[in-house]
Amino acid sequence: MPSPVACRWSGAASAGILCLMLTACATSGGPRTEPTSMPTTAPVPPAAARRPHEVVSPQGTRVDEFYWLRDDTRADPEVIAYLEAENAYKKAMTAQLQPLEDRIYEEIVGRIKQDDSSVPYRRRGFHYYHRFETGREYPVYARRSVSPEAPEQLMLDANQLAQGHEYYQVATLAIAPDDRLLAYAEDIVGRRQYRLRFRDLATGATLPEVIENVEAAIAWTADSASVLYVEKHPETLLGYRIRRHRLGSDPAADPLVYEQDDPSFYLDVSTTKDERYLMITAQSTVSTELRYARADDTELRFQVFLPRERDHEYDADHLDGRWIIRSNWQAPNFRLLEAKVGDEGDRGNWRELLAHREDAFIHGFDLFRDFLAIEERSDGLRKIRIRPWQGGSGDFFITADEPAYTAVLGDNHELDTAVVRYEYTSPATPDTTYDYDVRTGAKTLLKRMPVLGDFDPANYATEYLWVTARDGAKVPVSLVYRRDFERNGSAPLVQYGYGAYGISMDPRFSIARLSLLDRGFVWAIAHVRGGQELGRRWYEQGRLQHKINTFTDFIDVTRHLVREGYADARRVAAMGGSAGGLLMGAIANMAPADYHAIVAQVPFVDVVTTMLDESIPLTTNEFDEWGNPKLQPWYDYMLSYSPYDNVRAQDYPAILVTTGLWDSQVQYYEPAKWVARLRARKSDANPLLFRTTMEAGHGGKSGRFQRYREIAEEFTFLIDQAGIRQ
Repeated sequence: MPSPVACRWSGAASAGILCLMLTACATSGGPRTEPTSMPTTAPVPPAAARRPHEVVSPQGTRVDEFYWLRDDTRADPEVIAYLEAENAYKKAMTAQLQPLEDRIYEEIVGRIKQDDSSVPYRRRGFHYYHRFETGREYPVYARRSVSPEAPEQLMLDANQLAQGHEYYQVATLAIAPDDRLLAYAEDIVGRRQYRLRFRDLATGATLPEVIENVEAAIAWTADSASVLYVEKHPETLLGYRIRRHRLGSDPAADPLVYEQDDPSFYLDVSTTKDERYLMITAQSTVSTELRYARADDTELRFQVFLPRERDHEYDADHLDGRWIIRSNWQAPNFRLLEAKVGDEGDRGNWRELLAHREDAFIHGFDLFRDFLAIEERSDGLRKIRIRPWQGGSGDFFITADEPAYTAVLGDNHELDTAVVRYEYTSPATPDTTYDYDVRTGAKTLLKRMPVLGDFDPANYATEYLWVTARDGAKVPVSLVYRRDFERNGSAPLVQYGYGAYGISMDPRFSIARLSLLDRGFVWAIAHVRGGQELGRRWYEQGRLQHKINTFTDFIDVTRHLVREGYADARRVAAMGGSAGGLLMGAIANMAPADYHAIVAQVPFVDVVTTMLDESIPLTTNEFDEWGNPKLQPWYDYMLSYSPYDNVRAQDYPAILVTTGLWDSQVQYYEPAKWVARLRARKSDANPLLFRTTMEAGHGGKSGRFQRYREIAEEFTFLIDQAGIRQ
């Protein structure tokens, strides 16, 4: 096999950085059906210089030869040149696939109704919505009075605001109680360091004050004269201070309302649904502490709802002089309780509304004058339960007809209504908005996401099955494929997974995924431990010293699907992002022969080094998720699975890795170092491609069409690796 390194990284930031010398490229190193379209003579990848750096910790010292790729300024010429060299290599390696990528992109965009709009929701005499215009990347936010024939009132046109920026996102819009002022949080870099701005809706004028480096949360006081916001720490990006800004004043003089001195907690601000109270939430992985103040209190005298204690998480909303509380106190899957305002500080005063169940997890709830709407997960699926406050026939569910689906509460801003708005989707059913009348049981279909072209949901089928993992646990799996699929072991498979933070990967529709399904792919979501699909127990069994279960669950699902004929063993691909990218890195090390291709999106792969550094965003808040490697036994356990630390001389699948230079959640240098070490150590010649988006962060590019271009890029890689040529 020819040497994988034709030119070493010399340290220069100019000519000679990347040698695109042609050499023969072997095709060994993994199961293949037929050759992919990767070039038979290919440019040699850039090779990062090895500069030994000692990563010191109380538990030992490790040598990281690619540590120098970390540049917190994102401005080091040598680092930027290396990332651009990798981008150039990726482009050269996939040049022959560009026609296919263009075709996939056109397919996806061709299914989109470009001049589309959201379903308006009602709030205080207005209908609010956003809409897209043909060919434009960003939404327009607008409203109309509920009176007949009312004209549209434009609030924000994100297309105009995005001009001059390579990245732009409106993250939050908050309407003042007087309906005349708008506060919004925008991001112009992609690093989630938002800036807070204000607009006079009566005149359309943008107010002069700008507040930099904040979270996206905003809460208005009752007099519409000021807002609460969360200031971010300039280094860790942790939201740690609550400040109050009065419109027309200098933001530099904004008074401090609350400061969080425990870096394991995040801060948030919000308003109760009835708008009577402002809330400050301090939240860690395993603990919550709320503070509340009357929204009409000019002095904003906040008081603690219930003091924080480890392993007690709770949230609350207000209705008619009482708090409705979701709590995991003596209830791992949460229960619902109530307490009068003023009695909330003593749990002896809390009265149970909905008891804890071992077989159902309470995600959240929404308050209405006559009933309670509850998001519940049972049998692994997200459902909506209705509970009348008074009498009636008791609790009941809003029903569904598919084996794998997701139902979640939608925009419900009014208390005095008998109608619940909810969103429904499945892998075969486009996102659908319903109004459900609690009195009559009638469902009103408001909108189903249009899918242009010859799409017919009847052409697709879903399954929801259970796979027995190696330790006996039953792992749920959602599947979707074309109805003419035959379970004969010949289909290409893409298996997706996440498995962290208790976040569940619900079965949903994807307008882009049709390009895979229509080419014969089976798409599977492995609902592995670390998520919360089966309740808190499922999460606990996939974090800290049980993290290995996340990885083995995923591998066991793959082997089951192959064994049962859902997939061709030679055409199995895996995909995951962020903490799901950690999953991808782990399975690449643990079971490389089970996967022909892997797509790792913004992957968290350098677990130990990152969690040792408390200056990196997210680190201190996540010790209860991964462990603190400054201590044992966490150091050894995390080191045992950290993808970067376990790269070794073995054959790996074909891998596509993506990142964003401005990523604040998983810093770009984690995947950059991982790719560099893979290049230096792996024994195969399978494609290893690395793309850095230089003008975006964790979520990729901001425009709707730009994002579909990134998806088309990933899908083209998967299609090519499956041996499909069109």
